[in-house]
Amino acid sequence: MTSSPRRPERSGCRALLALGVVAVSAVVLAGCATASARTHSLPPADAGFDYQLGGAYEPPSGVAVVERDRTAQPAGLGYDICYVNGFQTQPGESAGFEKKHPDLVLRQDGEPLADPDWPDEYLFDTSTAQKRSALAQIVGGWIRGCRESGFDAVEIDNLDSFTRSDGALTAKDNIALAEQYARAAHDAGLAIAQKNTAELSARLHAHGYDFAVTESCEQFSECDAYTDVYPVVLDIEYTDELGVAGFRKACDDADRPAVMILRDHDLVTPGDEQYHYEACEH
Repeated sequence: MTSSPRRPERSGCRALLALGVVAVSAVVLAGCATASARTHSLPPADAGFDYQLGGAYEPPSGVAVVERDRTAQPAGLGYDICYVNGFQTQPGESAGFEKKHPDLVLRQDGEPLADPDWPDEYLFDTSTAQKRSALAQIVGGWIRGCRESGFDAVEIDNLDSFTRSDGALTAKDNIALAEQYARAAHDAGLAIAQKNTAELSARLHAHGYDFAVTESCEQFSECDAYTDVYPVVLDIEYTDELGVAGFRKACDDADRPAVMILRDHDLVTPGDEQYHYEACEH
């Protein structure tokens, strides 16, 4: 476990501006500019990467970038990414969230609408500005918690929840909330990663997203939708989709993302017989 890095100290600069102070020395202004410039950094574009959402463990040799759930501690090997489920409830927390915030969960026939592939995750209701603001307050707290734990970036999952909403939500709704998440991340001194939804890459990047964490972009022939937009793309392929042979062949493709790994579908830890991890050589 690493100690939490200091938050960017910008409050003093903001206070001066808010008070309308004009007689500020060049030294002070330079200090404000420096503080503002050190808000966040990107992961290395070609460093070893591991994706550990099924449980934290000692990463394989050569890994310097690690993604873990927001409830876990960062690996502390160089660059840590914090997973945040920003558009659906987290498994195990759905009932409690729905009870506490019934108006923020999308409903169908009076019941919470669940992700058909993940029935223990309820979709957040992003359909109004008021609800988006409330969700931004809640998820913003999780984002700040990532910073306090020592992470360097956040990855916001399930941007594409509108595709599972039976028309109740739109891409515009989710992008509006995604933009608020980007502001929250940058205010906390964190970079923010787009997760999947390739067709929205250019729009998300324009709204402040810094890099991409993608699943199966090689499998679905959409990697260039990310690499054409972002300076850093971290791709995860799966053994039950692309497979070992397909992955190794894809590693020879000069146009693939610089960072591409193969994981087992459930992202289990090394003690499980289903565990699989390998990475393309650079």
